Amino acid sequence: MPQQQYSASSIQVLEFPTSVRKRPGMYIGSTTIKGLHHLVYEVVDNAIDEATAGYCTEIHVEIRPDEVISVQDNGRGIPVGIHPKENRSALEVIMTTLHAGGKFDKDSYAQGTSGLHGVGVSCVNALAEWLVATVHRDGKVFEQSYSKGVKQSGVEEKGRTEEKGTRIVFKPDPTIFETTVYDYNIIAARLRELSFLNPGLRICLIDLRRADEEGNYRSEVFFAEKGLAAFVMYLEGSRTSILPQPITAHVQKKGMVVDVAMMYNSGHKENIFSYANNIKTFEGGTHLMGLKKGITRALKVYGEREGIFEKAKVTPSGDDFREGATVVLSVKVPEPQFSGQEKTRLTNPEVAVVVDHAVNELLTNYLEENPQSARLIMSKVVLASQARQAAKRARDLVQGKKALQAGALPGKLADCSEKDPSKRELIILEGNSAGGNAKQARRRDIQAILPLRGKILNIEKAQEHKIYESEQIRNIITALGVSFEETEEGRVVNLDKLRYHRIIIMTDADVDGSHIRTLVLTLFFRFMPALITKGYVYIALPPLFLVQKGNVKRYCWTEEERDEHIKALEGMKVKGKGDVRVQRYKGIGEMNPEQLWETTLNPDNRILKQVEVSSDVEADRLFSVLMGDDIPPRRALIEKYAKDVAIEDLG
Repeated sequence: MPQQQYSASSIQVLEFPTSVRKRPGMYIGSTTIKGLHHLVYEVVDNAIDEATAGYCTEIHVEIRPDEVISVQDNGRGIPVGIHPKENRSALEVIMTTLHAGGKFDKDSYAQGTSGLHGVGVSCVNALAEWLVATVHRDGKVFEQSYSKGVKQSGVEEKGRTEEKGTRIVFKPDPTIFETTVYDYNIIAARLRELSFLNPGLRICLIDLRRADEEGNYRSEVFFAEKGLAAFVMYLEGSRTSILPQPITAHVQKKGMVVDVAMMYNSGHKENIFSYANNIKTFEGGTHLMGLKKGITRALKVYGEREGIFEKAKVTPSGDDFREGATVVLSVKVPEPQFSGQEKTRLTNPEVAVVVDHAVNELLTNYLEENPQSARLIMSKVVLASQARQAAKRARDLVQGKKALQAGALPGKLADCSEKDPSKRELIILEGNSAGGNAKQARRRDIQAILPLRGKILNIEKAQEHKIYESEQIRNIITALGVSFEETEEGRVVNLDKLRYHRIIIMTDADVDGSHIRTLVLTLFFRFMPALITKGYVYIALPPLFLVQKGNVKRYCWTEEERDEHIKALEGMKVKGKGDVRVQRYKGIGEMNPEQLWETTLNPDNRILKQVEVSSDVEADRLFSVLMGDDIPPRRALIEKYAKDVAIEDLG
């Protein structure tokens, strides 16, 4: 075996922008659509930091033709003077140097900032095909242009102005990203979040890529004067609140700012969204621990003092105190510490104590001053505790020793022979006829089939014990091999024994199929969210049409494809004679095993859409409206978006 040279000359030092362009995932997470939108967030976060510091009141975001992004604020404007150590413009330093920015200077940004690591706008610059920075400062307009992170000009003075602020215009580099097409809804969701988190800040979004029939461009203005209180009411959506108004607090202590707003509703789910310095902390952290501890302490002391729990003969847990609660927590920390490159879990230990005390004091005072609301909350806690005991008994039946044995797998399940979970697929589909065809058509080594009998339980409206009592859901849980554990932060799903790393939902292309698909997605999103966040859930897209002339056939997934193939086949001379025939597949059960294999099951030909959550806030609201009891909001939502849903949007 040849020996490779490894010496001092083997060590490479990558300079900016090569360092970022070689490993973009290290800086923005990925080069998928998620990373593409992260570019926008990084630039917007700089403007948000100006707003947090009290210098910016408006941010304008434009999606321009050819997927060009413009972000403009009315803050102080990036400094353009000569940097004393770098001996070049401060604007150029910020645009071309990692870990450079005013966020490290406590005097420049007194409260917590989003772009703590100082890699934001410089990374955007490196990953952009081109970028132009325009600064309005000191009565003058300054501009500098870049290409793939390399400056194309010095900082040039372009004229006089009475305005202040910074405008960054860039086009993402198509050689870096898998797609460069921006999704208006994804950007809008993040900007809406930021407006709630920064009351009084006006954020404008406009999509200039295409106009409607009347010549108008899609646009929105986000402005939330009441901040988190408005955020909670937005999240409540169609849920039935049991309190007249949100419970809110704004606390400044030990250099930190804690904002919290919460409501209780008649539902059975806990909905908590936490932020640190405007960053969504998907994995929680010390601030979330403090929140949960504060809620538990206040409600437990009140319930025990009033003899409520003793009378009801219950001993509530932390989960019981939060059932039906919708909470938004936002903390601003001068020097936050995050675990992970994407800053998804706050680790500052001192934050937990401050949040705990703030929430405990808030709820203690609220319960004392609002006895009627206190009774409603306590009644909810008691019912939750009773339901939790029923759920525990039902859960023990599902994941007891016998249930975990291989022989206890659902009888409807046609398992596969492969032992490695990373190579195995579970295909969940509707109907026995479709299931029979799929069992014949599948690859028996890697594809397992689990047919569903009709529509499963809508867990959006069900208590936890009802979920375990549902045979259909028990079959899904048992087939997957997942289990559920009680932790300090509540019930979590354990995927250690997950039997399949690709879970495919396959339903008919009709209203009933869409409903079944949504019911299964609701189960995963509400009850087993880790399956989605880890990228294990997919949606299969079977064809809608078969266009055939003689022995030539074409499968089509859209009406446009159908029309194109009809036109092409009409002008084609083929063996087997006759006119072009079109078959509309109303269900996958209408396909024979061969057709099902070549269109929907064959890994080489099929179309799968991975289920991703671009905004858990919007996903939470969507499921609560679509799967809740309130009909008018659901009708309004469907009417608003139905015409915009294309085949590629499914999932």
